[in-house]
Amino acid sequence: MFEHFTPRHIPPLLLATIWTIGGAMSFTHGPEAALLTYGFPPQIASSKAAWPVIKVEGSRVTTIGLAIWGVYLGGHLEAVDILLAAVGWMALIDGIVCAKEGAPGSAKMRATYQSVVAVWGVFGMTSGKLF
Repeated sequence: MFEHFTPRHIPPLLLATIWTIGGAMSFTHGPEAALLTYGFPPQIASSKAAWPVIKVEGSRVTTIGLAIWGVYLGGHLEAVDILLAAVGWMALIDGIVCAKEGAPGSAKMRATYQSVVAVWGVFGMTSGKLF
């Protein structure tokens, strides 16, 4: 199962674990806490109209985490990199939305860490294709 493991696999596996578990935050800690953690200000996080949206978003994040783990355990390291590269789209959209609606600093934080994840995938760091 982990025959192909190398230390360069730690960052994507850590991320996959965080996303798999973290996607359930709206159920384990409540939707308001999940929205605040995401980077939205209290007036949005306390709005019950936003709560179903963060629950749906969380299920999708968990799905991405499970997908990363699934393709990794299947030995498809290039597929892991493709999934990570696709996070670039999340970086762009999260950055735009958080810049407009989020708490101060949330756009920079989200766009930065997700961009790093996407660059990791683009450069094939998990598969070792380029490095």
